[in-house]
Amino acid sequence: MDRIKIGGIMQSDGRAFLRIMAVPRDPAGPAVICSTLAARGINIELLVQSYDLDDNANFGLVVAQKDLNNALTVLEEIKAGLEAKGLAYLPDVAIISVFGPHLREKPVVPGRMFSALASAGITTLAVANSISSVSCVIEGQYLDLAVEALEEVFEIPFSVAKRPKEW
Repeated sequence: MDRIKIGGIMQSDGRAFLRIMAVPRDPAGPAVICSTLAARGINIELLVQSYDLDDNANFGLVVAQKDLNNALTVLEEIKAGLEAKGLAYLPDVAIISVFGPHLREKPVVPGRMFSALASAGITTLAVANSISSVSCVIEGQYLDLAVEALEEVFEIPFSVAKRPKEW
């Protein structure tokens, strides 16, 4: 299998994954979550929203591990107003992304990415993509293994730089 040329691989470790589940449909839901966390100085690095079979919204968001306790406090405060039925979290996660220009013209990139991760036994906890990147949340303990798996299927112009968890 030929390696696909991409712009690079980004990683962000030292993160926590929070889920706000079964929120009745409300166009203000994302605004309430994002605005309230921002007002407390908590940055959301990745946000995913989907709807379940009961037409309830489910949100998954990634914040810095150092902000986990504060984020949980904030989400507990707004949970009732959102009418959310559940709140859960997973500490020590990482985001790994492949990026590059014209990824929208390379439809095989997401499949190759997830196949490489699956072959390494890595389960994705959340997925997000844009015109120029594909990102997923994984358990932090698998970050190095994920980078190795992706470097086998993608041609990248430079090695993945590791950055400190406190970033």
